[in-house]
Amino acid sequence: MAGPSARSFFDASAPSVFDLHTAGDGPRGALPISEDALLQAPSGDLFGWTQNAGMGWDPQDLGKKEFLILSTLGGLRAQDGSPVALGYHTGHWEVGLQVEAAAREIKRLDGVPFAGYCTDPCDGRTQGTEGMLDSLPYRNDAATVLRRLIRSLPRRSGVIGIASCDKGHPAMMMALAGNSDLPGVVVPGGVTLPAIGAEDLATVQTLGARFAHGLVSLDEAAELSCRACGSAGGGCQFLGTAATSQVVGEALGLSVPHSALAPSGFEVWLEAARQSARAVVALEAAGIALRDILTERAIHNALVVHAAFGGSTNLILHLPAVAHAAGLPRPTIDDWARVNRAVPRLVSVIPNGPVQHPTVRVFLAGGVPEVCLHLRRLGLLDLDCLTCLGRPLGDVLDEWEQSECRRRFRQILRDQDGVDPGTVILDPDSARRAGLTSTVVFPIGNIAPKGAVVKSTAIDPSVIDADGVYRKRGPARVFGSEARAIAAIKSRGPDAIRPGDVMIVAGCGPMGTGMEETYQVTSALKHIPWGKDVALLTDARFSGLSTGACIGHVSPEALAGGPLGRLRDGDIIDIVIDRRSLEATINLVGADGDVRGAAWGAGELERRPRNPEIAPHPRLPDDTRLWAALQEVSGGTWGGCVYDADAIIAALGAGKKA
Repeated sequence: MAGPSARSFFDASAPSVFDLHTAGDGPRGALPISEDALLQAPSGDLFGWTQNAGMGWDPQDLGKKEFLILSTLGGLRAQDGSPVALGYHTGHWEVGLQVEAAAREIKRLDGVPFAGYCTDPCDGRTQGTEGMLDSLPYRNDAATVLRRLIRSLPRRSGVIGIASCDKGHPAMMMALAGNSDLPGVVVPGGVTLPAIGAEDLATVQTLGARFAHGLVSLDEAAELSCRACGSAGGGCQFLGTAATSQVVGEALGLSVPHSALAPSGFEVWLEAARQSARAVVALEAAGIALRDILTERAIHNALVVHAAFGGSTNLILHLPAVAHAAGLPRPTIDDWARVNRAVPRLVSVIPNGPVQHPTVRVFLAGGVPEVCLHLRRLGLLDLDCLTCLGRPLGDVLDEWEQSECRRRFRQILRDQDGVDPGTVILDPDSARRAGLTSTVVFPIGNIAPKGAVVKSTAIDPSVIDADGVYRKRGPARVFGSEARAIAAIKSRGPDAIRPGDVMIVAGCGPMGTGMEETYQVTSALKHIPWGKDVALLTDARFSGLSTGACIGHVSPEALAGGPLGRLRDGDIIDIVIDRRSLEATINLVGADGDVRGAAWGAGELERRPRNPEIAPHPRLPDDTRLWAALQEVSGGTWGGCVYDADAIIAALGAGKKA
């Protein structure tokens, strides 16, 4: 259908479009400038004040301290909350309200607030699409933009970062960490409520696979997928990457106590923004900068709290990136393994269970401070670490334990949901009796000589032997893309995945897909009755929500010459995961029904060429190819997929000399 002609377009304008002026009066008053400022200060300082007055700020208030509020705000809300333009996801839909609350509080405290934005994508929206090729690389881009925005306000005295979701929240932490000479606070964007009588946002992502196997009808799928959000804002209702990042940010001391996982849109969530504004102003007055909060000891505390929550494996990518941005040593696989062996898991939440509590219940049960009380009794935390309140963690926990706030929130959980807070955040003895086990295990073997990762606590208990060990030996089914893998899961034909198979999804690391997230596959396996009898090995990453015998981050990745890319259909794969000792192996031990052992498998993989099915995604963006190359020379996936400027410059220099 043809559009309007140029003539009709120009003739159709309403009369009001011609109501304009060619000059205006300009702001009244005068800037509070001195003779010394005119002679000595950069012209940009004066021009900035000119711009501030032009935007309507009282000129007489422009000499006050300036504080920057950055957020991942997305979409455009009307005054009544209805959408004028949609955001990418609920996680950033309401954070503008937190921006406003923080800004008003800064003004009340005699500061001048500024606001800037860098929105973020949704990993749920991009699952199975080409949008996923930009997901993880986006984090580095956003962190760069946010850091540049901070530095582009020359007179800033402090910064607040507001974010909620998978890439936006880690990027915000990286941005603030990269400006560690400033006072700063990160405000978590909170969580979405579960919907009454509906499935959660994790389960609805499996409707396609369930429909393919006759487990739901079309009408059921249509209604369930419509009703999953119980509120308009906040990150998803489960302890995935978004929620885990909020938890880790608070554990680092970057967020005010008991702010992670607050329900979006409620007064307690707005109050967290106001408290954060008060905190950053107080930090500036006390001369406390982010470098005083983000220390090696704070990184240790974050590792401990992550383990106690049973958090997303994606933080293995994000926490090293925050440490690197702060100029601190990056935690290694050995650090993660050591901490996970020492720290009990204490939180019962979606997806790890054993009871599938939504994240808002974790908040009401006491959130990060409540978990830290248990960890303090075990002697696992460094209590002298400063928080963004400017006070040591130990003092903060003392006040939390005796607070009316703690008592009332826990009572709300009892009154509204009939849930004992002690069954959501458990003490160590109760957690042990309930069967909670530590989360993260790093398998090695001839398929993953540089390691891999699995959420061992999320493997279906029915396939765990009595000694706490998962043992699996089965034939490989090799796929060169997630799309082919999910098609085989949905299939009912001869190409269908069958119980006992070991799925190999290779070529999906940084070089192949930007290290895409493969939740389509893992979630489908969880919600198909026989899915627990299938294992998955991939050089991609998983959603923090993933469960099952799903082993990701297999290193080296297939396209970098890793053995994973040399596997063939019919190879015999042996997997052993000990959930008690947190040790695991993944090995090729035979082929075509003939078991020959791991030593044979190592030699066989050394001899083989790469499987011709394994290749980069045909539409991998150049932006992502560049990201993959830069992060590889900067430490790779175990180093947090960061940009290490010194390492990159050295590699370029070596290339020029060669």
